[in-house]
Amino acid sequence: MTGERLALPERTGASCLIVVARAGDAAEYDRVLDVLIDVGIRSVELTLTTPRTIERLPELVDRYDGALDLGVGTVTDTEQLRRAVLAGARYIVTPVSSTDLVHAAVESGTPIIPGGLTPSELFASWSAGASAVKVFPATQVGPAYVKDLRGPFPDIEVVPSGGVDLAGAVRWLDAGAAAISVGGPLLGDAFSGGDLAALRERAVAFVDVVAEHA
Repeated sequence: MTGERLALPERTGASCLIVVARAGDAAEYDRVLDVLIDVGIRSVELTLTTPRTIERLPELVDRYDGALDLGVGTVTDTEQLRRAVLAGARYIVTPVSSTDLVHAAVESGTPIIPGGLTPSELFASWSAGASAVKVFPATQVGPAYVKDLRGPFPDIEVVPSGGVDLAGAVRWLDAGAAAISVGGPLLGDAFSGGDLAALRERAVAFVDVVAEHA
């Protein structure tokens, strides 16, 4: 490993739950984030596939400072990473295994969770200094994969992402995942005009389950 491994942000590590927010536009974030914070969500990954995410990030960081870790996800190159860090991202998430991205994040002092699926991909990111590794898509392997990885890599920290539902969250955490990354099963249609009361119910269910099993 090159240099010291950065810990995940405190709220993210303590809550063991990252909500992946993928909206039609960054203007849609606020109404959803307000609900998530109110029910106890403490870490949200804003995706670069949502237009204007970087532009709005400083404002959102200021608005939710002290209540929420805002990370930036779907980062695939060092320029995106640089802009996200400068805008105030508390952590970086990638869908790919790239030691260049890991090194750049570590050098900037920003925790990073790079994606991968195979043992070689995940270990390359972990040994380069990743704070945790994102198993993506998690539905392709299942919770037992945590134990399989920890055979040869006993210290590796795993965050499953992609299709993790409420029941899956329990199984992954019981298997030893450091946190779970959840999108559609929690957010549902919230970013397309869906009922915020229904969003609240789903979010509460995830918060309660994770609190019991983390």
